[in-house]
Amino acid sequence: MTVGADAMVAMVCDGPGRPLREERRPVPVPAQGEVLVRVLACGVCRTDLHVCDGEIPARYPVIPGHEIVGQVLALGAGVQGFALGQRVGIPWLGHACGICDYCRDGRENLCDAPLFTGATRDGGYATHTVADARFCFPLPDGIDDVHAAPLLCAGLIGWRAFRIAGPGRRIGLYGFGGAAHLLTQLAVAEGREIFAFTQPGDTRGQAFARSLGCVWAGGSDERAPHELDAAILFAPVGALVPAALKAVRKGGRVVCAGIHMSDIPAFPYADLWGEREIVSVANLTREDGIGYLGHARLGCVHSHITTFPLSEANAALAALREGRFDGAAVLVP
Repeated sequence: MTVGADAMVAMVCDGPGRPLREERRPVPVPAQGEVLVRVLACGVCRTDLHVCDGEIPARYPVIPGHEIVGQVLALGAGVQGFALGQRVGIPWLGHACGICDYCRDGRENLCDAPLFTGATRDGGYATHTVADARFCFPLPDGIDDVHAAPLLCAGLIGWRAFRIAGPGRRIGLYGFGGAAHLLTQLAVAEGREIFAFTQPGDTRGQAFARSLGCVWAGGSDERAPHELDAAILFAPVGALVPAALKAVRKGGRVVCAGIHMSDIPAFPYADLWGEREIVSVANLTREDGIGYLGHARLGCVHSHITTFPLSEANAALAALREGRFDGAAVLVP
């Protein structure tokens, strides 16, 4: 996609249920503390669908996209630690206030006044974007732009969920998309046993899961051959919570990793009893990003991607919604 030096192209969401439209606008100027970035690649995340469907709070019109790999073109006043031409990653958490009780307690992912990239501030479905420099990450060498993009959310949220799930050996993953396929590789490298639960009848997805090292893969309506120490839900389906509770052993933990989920149906207290737990994962912290992107075993993780031109962002979202690819989708301006 070719534009003039002073112009950019963006795919804009005007409101819930409306297709993205292409818009040309001036390249933004970074404000104090911001960096201007030329977008090299932007992952397509299920959260983008939630933004476009109006299922989570967003500021419309908005440019979606929060798995951004870019090159720094300009520095706003006061920016330190980044250089022109440097490659950076821009994640979902785009700003935290730094003064609320959560921020002061080291839990900026629960900030009372956050900004989220691609939802309440413009994101990466564009040729250019600006970001709060404090919430950008230097990216490791050895991972190219399109394969690095899914790490910025699918990888990070999987990593946070994995740590919250605890040290158990047998982990069930419900929903085997972008986050699960990345987490599986890291978890297998750590010696865990991963059990993949897909939509019933999704034999292609189950074969993909086994190819990445899962010891078992089946439908979400099936029982794993062993009790699980923990389960992580990436699929936004509330009915999977009771199913996962039945799958974990006493003392096991069910981690809900999505930002949006359909309602959880009623279930017998007996399924929760035995000190089983249900917890949620909310957003991420900069510490998560530093820990994940610097993880010694990250070199074992390979993003399986399908690329789309930026102009085909609507097609990429439709393909994600319909499950027409394994792994993750990435837009390339």
